[in-house]
Amino acid sequence: MDTIWLTGAEWLAVLRIGLGLWWLESWRHKDRKAWFERGTGITWAAGIAAKHRWSAVRSGFDTIVAPHPRAMAYVVVYAELALGLGLITGFLTPVALVGGFLLNALYLTLMIHDVAEQGQNSMMALMSVVALFGMSWQTWSLDSALGLF
Repeated sequence: MDTIWLTGAEWLAVLRIGLGLWWLESWRHKDRKAWFERGTGITWAAGIAAKHRWSAVRSGFDTIVAPHPRAMAYVVVYAELALGLGLITGFLTPVALVGGFLLNALYLTLMIHDVAEQGQNSMMALMSVVALFGMSWQTWSLDSALGLF
């Protein structure tokens, strides 16, 4: 493989780190006080789920998320932080990439009618797949330094 400036493995590490920075920014810009104290994020998602055209989304939200809004707010917010830090540092990278892909797939499914969200989540999911199958943890990662994976 010919590349410019960096090796192929290094470019995959750049992709992984960039995806991690994107997750970290998703975490950083959230109003955590509003999410945790007033439940704004889950309330917003509940409104979207209630009007969703797919009954599986409505019933899934009502079964899994709605009974535990406070806990789910913490899960969402801190999952984004964990994904960001894991991908930036390259720690447990395959786990973070699969988890990020699944979270983006959930976001994409919930927000299927929002064109802007479709673009962001589909691109982040694509980056996760490329970084996973390209084994982006081989370079510039704690996984590589520790001999994991």
